[in-house]
Amino acid sequence: MPPRILYVEDDDANYLLVERVLGADGRVQVERASSAEEALERLERTSYDGILVDLDLPGRSGLDLGRTLGADPRWSGLPRVAISASVMKREREHAKEAGFVAFVAKPFEIAALRRLVHAILGLGRVDASASDP
Repeated sequence: MPPRILYVEDDDANYLLVERVLGADGRVQVERASSAEEALERLERTSYDGILVDLDLPGRSGLDLGRTLGADPRWSGLPRVAISASVMKREREHAKEAGFVAFVAKPFEIAALRRLVHAILGLGRVDASASDP
């Protein structure tokens, strides 16, 4: 079974794009949660190898979810990638402080996202220029 990642994203089009980009070659299985609360529920039931988190979620923010995951020993080692349309330096700093290992700005380069996720999952190497938090 391929590594499984959870993508926390409330926008259908964004989720479908990432699912197609990462799932196309069969090397990664992508599942979705539409909110931070749903992500925590899914993590209670299912084991994941990584998590992608849109920082602009309805209700509880993606940054708050990142901090919650980092504070819980069950999920603190789960690689977390922040995804955001905000490219402000402050947003990147907040993501790093919240325990995200990488920051991906929307719109993202498809190949760079694929390389980053494959590297995090041990399927390839990281392209640092596309992923610095």
